[in-house]
Amino acid sequence: MADTAAQQAAPKKEKKDKFAHLNVEEGTLKHGLPYRALGTGTEPLVVLRWFTDNHTNPEGWERNVELKQLAPLAERYRVYAVNRAPGMAPGTTMEQIAEQHAEALTEKFGGPVHVLGTSSGGSVAMQLAADHPQVFKRMVLAMAGHTMGDEARDAQLKYAEASEAGRRALHHTARISFKSAALAKVVAPLMWLADPFVRPKEPADMVAFVRAEAAFDVQDRLGEIRVPTLVIAGGQDRACPVEVCRRTVDGLPEAELVVYEKAGHIGTFNNPQFPKDVLAFLDRG
Repeated sequence: MADTAAQQAAPKKEKKDKFAHLNVEEGTLKHGLPYRALGTGTEPLVVLRWFTDNHTNPEGWERNVELKQLAPLAERYRVYAVNRAPGMAPGTTMEQIAEQHAEALTEKFGGPVHVLGTSSGGSVAMQLAADHPQVFKRMVLAMAGHTMGDEARDAQLKYAEASEAGRRALHHTARISFKSAALAKVVAPLMWLADPFVRPKEPADMVAFVRAEAAFDVQDRLGEIRVPTLVIAGGQDRACPVEVCRRTVDGLPEAELVVYEKAGHIGTFNNPQFPKDVLAFLDRG
């Protein structure tokens, strides 16, 4: 009994952070853009995050997933994973979002940096490249192009509108989250059941971002964008079809395309070849 009491009284050991060697830190850029930095390199690589239902840095298991995904890039660069600003007003445009990012990145780094835009972060990166090319050294777009895929636009708008109205919303994203339509059909009811546990409490700025991205299209300006660009696409990506990525590359003066033929939307970023292709392209700059 005494041993048991002593064990209960003893302070619990803190769980070791397996990513501690990457010197992880968090902070806020101008306009309140949150970031999480990691890596032992000196040159910055800015990663603009995919669509999230809130603007904050991911926590818990989502934090660990992000750090694991970015760790290969962090071996060479100081990676800054950046999200959108809080309090986004209704009617905000992608041009205004890009301007916020340009001001924040310029203030933080004082000069051009490499930018990797993933999914919705790729939309921001494209608008940023069109309006503020001085921010860039090189740009990588992953699962993104000059505009959204039609399915992704429709799914995100339905998700945002249902969230705004306080209705279950998560199941609307099933069809763009999985490359298999049959699997999406099976998982959608489970997502409907899970929705109350993961629903954003304050969806207003997420809704504003979704509407801004739905209107985003820089196809007519592709010829102006002189930033050296690598576009990485999934051959079975339903959210950003490979055809959108091909049109983007065809319109850019200095761009190349890599396609992972069997990958869907999430699988493109998780492909083991992904960090190798990104690093090889950035190293050429």
